[in-house]
Amino acid sequence: MNGSELLAMQARRSPHQEAIVSNGNRVTYEEWNHSVNQLANGLATLGVGKGEKVVLHMPNTEEFLYTYFAVQRLDAVVVPINAKLVYDEILYIVEHSDAKAFLTHDLLFPQVAPLADSNLICLKTGGAEDGWRSIEALMKASPDTPRTSTTTEDDEVALLYTSGTTGKPKGVLFTNRNIQTVATMMAIEMKMEPDSRVLHMMPLSHSAPLHLFMMSTTYVGATHILAPTFSPELLLDLVSKEHVTHFFGAPVAYLLTAKHPNVKDYDLSSMQYWVYGGAPLGTEEVEFVKEQFQTDRLMCVYGLTEAGPNGTLLLPEEHKGKSGSIGRRPALNSEIELVDENGEPARPGEVGEIVLKGKGVMKGYYKDPEKTHEVLRNGWLYTGDVGKRDEDGFFWVIDRKKDIIISGGVNIFPKEIEEVLQAHPSVAEVAVVGIPHPDWGETVKAFVVPQNGIEPSPQELSSFLEGKVAGYKIPRVYENLEALPRNATGKLLKHQLRQAEAVKEV
Repeated sequence: MNGSELLAMQARRSPHQEAIVSNGNRVTYEEWNHSVNQLANGLATLGVGKGEKVVLHMPNTEEFLYTYFAVQRLDAVVVPINAKLVYDEILYIVEHSDAKAFLTHDLLFPQVAPLADSNLICLKTGGAEDGWRSIEALMKASPDTPRTSTTTEDDEVALLYTSGTTGKPKGVLFTNRNIQTVATMMAIEMKMEPDSRVLHMMPLSHSAPLHLFMMSTTYVGATHILAPTFSPELLLDLVSKEHVTHFFGAPVAYLLTAKHPNVKDYDLSSMQYWVYGGAPLGTEEVEFVKEQFQTDRLMCVYGLTEAGPNGTLLLPEEHKGKSGSIGRRPALNSEIELVDENGEPARPGEVGEIVLKGKGVMKGYYKDPEKTHEVLRNGWLYTGDVGKRDEDGFFWVIDRKKDIIISGGVNIFPKEIEEVLQAHPSVAEVAVVGIPHPDWGETVKAFVVPQNGIEPSPQELSSFLEGKVAGYKIPRVYENLEALPRNATGKLLKHQLRQAEAVKEV
């Protein structure tokens, strides 16, 4: 079954079930499917057809859900992109994806208005403007005659772009089978049912919110609670008022919310799974969140966009003593292994690269067979994450393979140094990279964002590290910055720091 037909089936099975809650609007599955048919029929009259790419540029609103399934109902390929991207980033994706059409929301329109001068079919919510057609007018003028998607499990239906932390973003192609595999995993692992109520606050343009949570919610015929932005107060308010049962967020969302002065005044007892991913939470952070949220239902998920995402789970009961790890067992429909440089299983206690396997793994990178071949080998996805497995079988991510510093033939993991420096009272943020050295190949440099404008001296920082990390790991060079370079999703762009150093060497 494909995603479009999944929605149509739910509309037949449970037409009056509450499907979407968005900005005060409440939409049933029947009404949702009705709107999808209208939009699909309208897009068809504009020339959108099988296999063509349609860029979806919207925050978490009901129009996002209408568009996502309308595109797939036409057997076209949906290309969801982050609402925070700047124009040049958007233009790159439009051109690289060979997009036929572009749909945006009125809230985001100013940043993409010039696209009307291109050959794209351009539509927006909130009425026609400056060469842009109105989505509402198109739907109103189009019949809700049912359309049936004919895509098979092996057909390409979605193209998601990676965050571009190492350069230009890569287009990740997914088939119906990939998406249904990870949606099924999440529904079963998180015990989702038709009466579940899932809150979407993290951008639906990202694979975890989209494939793991939006699709699994639809898979079981549950209710989507949508919020176009995140704030601690809005999170607490929606969980309390809408009796939310499942939520996925980045660790920072939990930490910020846990610091809300009135967090304990909200009734959060409906929550069955507080899910986090993208980065681990340490032991102290876990205990703080659990205390503030008055819960023992924290769940960590690990995986990459390229994996569906699918990978591992750290279960609520496993957080005690293992906070910071990514779990002991792979999630349903997934396999995990730790391999050495030759692709052979790493020995017990040995550091290796984490590799994943399963039907959720991407078909490949769009227009990049060389890169696809590099990361997909013998059915395994090479994640680029360096990890280890402890005596109890739990996996721990040590660092990104591309970030490892090799100084004098010795491997140095920047993450280890960053975690110690982050504890210094004058350090707000820190990034450690390797820079060229004539004798050692590379040496360690730390880029520091001072806390409250108080710049710590190199001597002070080095002294702070002494006794906490080996001497050869202590940075030989420090530089203070106002901010670290990040992309639209907040991920650190270490390659920009390295590039800047390379320019200095010329």
